[in-house]
Amino acid sequence: MTTTTTTSSSISFREKLESRVAAIDSLLCVGLDPHLGELFPDGSGPEQTEQVRCDAAFTFCKTLIDATAPYAACYKPNGAFFEALGVEGGMVVLQKLVRTVIPSDIPVLLDVKRGDIGSTAAAYATACYDHVGADAVTLSPFMGWDSIQPFCSKDYAKKGAFLLCKTSNPGSQEIMACSLTGADESTTTVYERIANLVGTTWSLQAPDALLGLVVGATDPEALQQARKAAGPNVWILAPGVGAQGGNLLEACRAGLNDKGTNMLIPVSRGLSKAENPAQAAQELVQQIQTAVQQVKSGAATTTTTSESIQEYQKKFIEFSLSQGVLKFGSFVLKSGRTSPYFFNAGLFASGAALFHLGNAYASAIMAAPELRDGAGVKFDVIFGPAYKGISLGAVVSSALYSKYGVNAEFAYNRKEAKDHGEGGKLVGASMEGKRILVVDDVITAGTAIRESYTMLESVQAKPVGVVIALDRAEKKALEDPVSAVQAVSRDLGLPVVSIVNLPQLQVFLEKSSDFSDEILDQVKAYRSQYGV
Repeated sequence: MTTTTTTSSSISFREKLESRVAAIDSLLCVGLDPHLGELFPDGSGPEQTEQVRCDAAFTFCKTLIDATAPYAACYKPNGAFFEALGVEGGMVVLQKLVRTVIPSDIPVLLDVKRGDIGSTAAAYATACYDHVGADAVTLSPFMGWDSIQPFCSKDYAKKGAFLLCKTSNPGSQEIMACSLTGADESTTTVYERIANLVGTTWSLQAPDALLGLVVGATDPEALQQARKAAGPNVWILAPGVGAQGGNLLEACRAGLNDKGTNMLIPVSRGLSKAENPAQAAQELVQQIQTAVQQVKSGAATTTTTSESIQEYQKKFIEFSLSQGVLKFGSFVLKSGRTSPYFFNAGLFASGAALFHLGNAYASAIMAAPELRDGAGVKFDVIFGPAYKGISLGAVVSSALYSKYGVNAEFAYNRKEAKDHGEGGKLVGASMEGKRILVVDDVITAGTAIRESYTMLESVQAKPVGVVIALDRAEKKALEDPVSAVQAVSRDLGLPVVSIVNLPQLQVFLEKSSDFSDEILDQVKAYRSQYGV
């Protein structure tokens, strides 16, 4: 007879996992898969009594746990193999291993891949958490948030769930890699959509839980795209290293975040079949550590973010060109410089244009670590300084909510104070004591941003960042090596995020066949003379 203990712990799965990873410097997730073929290599498993099978499974798993405990960041028992042991004793063995054998400081991720809604999903959650005692589960997300919520809300708000995203089996291409077309006509894959939901909307709906992804190490390209779509804070379970042919270094390059973490490498047969599982686990951890260091050291010498271009940035440049907002040619600026390009955000002057513009700003914000706080954001209110900033702030607020589920408040100012009605210069959400993100199109001299900063501080608001469409990334003067954006960031102590910048315009031209080498050479020469 199994015992039932309601799961209520002050420590969350995220805290337990990250504490364990940090304590032993390991990303190894040890799989517990008591397959009858391993328990009874002579093929006699089905002929054995249920009790014999259960005893063999318990001994098999306990031996592996005892050998690998010093190196395991997490244990991942596969529920199917325990269910297959027999209807009376299989789950009892699983419960006993989780509750009495696995050390209490090592989290347990129960691999069951559940996917249902309503009371059925709630029953699955009860079985996994209260009866088995797991800290987290694997789930199928294809029925949407309704099928995930029961595993990470109410009594289970601090649990974890890794959602199938792009799995390691060849058949995953048939559905998970299918293309989707969004309302803005942008295209993405099913697995990228899942990754994006986990990194934004769904994690915001379960702020105390850890929602992660299952992405096969056998497809480094998909792993890289999933990481990009989910963001740096999402944990990824990357099966397939070793027995399924996944390359450890390639997987680490694709799936680790910029800190060299937030990815678990699950291995089962590579350890259970080893002559010395303890030694095999130790060696595997060392291999992972080496791969992590190679990725981190390589990241320091590869192209910086400003020298690369993301898909949303490419689409923004293309749309700006189609609207006449961005032009290449010869343009005399107020500074007297002759620029090979010109950007006029005032020409975003239609509903469709503002829709695309808002989405581009939202993508830039959610891609900026300095503006993110876990799955959420580090600001409460978006402030649009008069006049261009008013419409910008409105469409950005709307896009953040519709695209990412981020419900930021919105405020703006008038140039002159109103002497009737509510009066004053500030309109919209109250900003006192709140964190403010300022939205504008460009920073030329920084005057408008500085004025906004002073105004916000006068009402006890706290500016936390600035986001703009284009960073020209050029010196204010030839004798002054600092750009206007850099000067604002330095003087006000605020991060300034842009959708695109001058180096990225150059990268765009280098990759595009639609523009002549002459235009590219002009941009390169301008950047060489004036760029920071």
